[in-house]
Amino acid sequence: MKRTAMLLAIAAALSGCGNGKEAVEPVRPVLTVTVAPGAAATHETWAGEIRARVESDLAFRIGGKLAARLVDAGARVRKGQALARLDPEDAALAAQAARAQLASAQSEHALAKAELERARDLLARRFISASAFDARQAAFDAAAARLEQARAQAELSANQAEYATLAADGDGVVVSVAAEPGQVLAAGQPVLRLARDGELEAVITVPEGQVGRLKPGQPVAVFLWADPGRRVPGRVREIAGGADAVTRTFAVRVALPAPPPGARVGMSATVAAAPMADTGLVLLPLTALLRDGDSAAVWVVDTKAARVAKRPVTVGQYREDGATIVAGLAAGETVVAAGVHKLREGQSVRLPAAAR
Repeated sequence: MKRTAMLLAIAAALSGCGNGKEAVEPVRPVLTVTVAPGAAATHETWAGEIRARVESDLAFRIGGKLAARLVDAGARVRKGQALARLDPEDAALAAQAARAQLASAQSEHALAKAELERARDLLARRFISASAFDARQAAFDAAAARLEQARAQAELSANQAEYATLAADGDGVVVSVAAEPGQVLAAGQPVLRLARDGELEAVITVPEGQVGRLKPGQPVAVFLWADPGRRVPGRVREIAGGADAVTRTFAVRVALPAPPPGARVGMSATVAAAPMADTGLVLLPLTALLRDGDSAAVWVVDTKAARVAKRPVTVGQYREDGATIVAGLAAGETVVAAGVHKLREGQSVRLPAAAR
């Protein structure tokens, strides 16, 4: 009994401490958007990278052992700068042999010329026959031809000796390297890839189901991942005539007439096609939607009473830029854009100053 009386006394004391008022639910601040039909029917984007319009694989014109590679990937080079060298010994020996053959041919040509002059003098004195003179003439012509051949071979060997040094054919950036010192290369085997300075492009791969929506000359928007807030105008310059055998996608090159100052070869980029607007389509941020059973719903705000009411909506498509609403909302209505899971039916909210 004493324990019961004590508990009753404590309960009475606690009830006396209150003021008899119910706890007031706080007014929640919310972010809102105004329903405005006319959203884009599609939002198609493709990932790609920034590339130079002219990129070429540089290689030696002759084969040999790579003695030194003077630049690495990412290096900026100037026209005429040495990029790599072959072992010059073989080319030097070939040039020396060609010069020796030229000297031999010159001696033979001089001897044939002298014999032809003597034969011409003897023929005038009728000491030899015409056929003997013709034989000397033929020998001289053959010696002259061998001299021209040896001279051309010597020039070719001299050029090949110069070909042992690989030089840049223009200003640009080394994109990648494909050979290391000590490697034996065949003539024409790529050593490095050079991206020439000049116009930049965005290169994307488009699935075969979407390639028909792009046309050469079509304007598009390009966004650099390093600067997503900047919109760069572009133009579709080239669409591959066939799909890649492995990925079944089409390579599309987008020209950038005025690239941003920070654009560099190899940067990631996103290309967006200009969408077509649908006058009956509403676009809401994904954070404005909440699950209501098997369907979606939004909180519609009564701006005069500053209260929210749940309303089911029909979603047309979930996209990167939001969700399209095809039914359930009217133009001009205000919808909660964030914090939807913390609200309840009829709750009072505080609207942003722009929405009041």
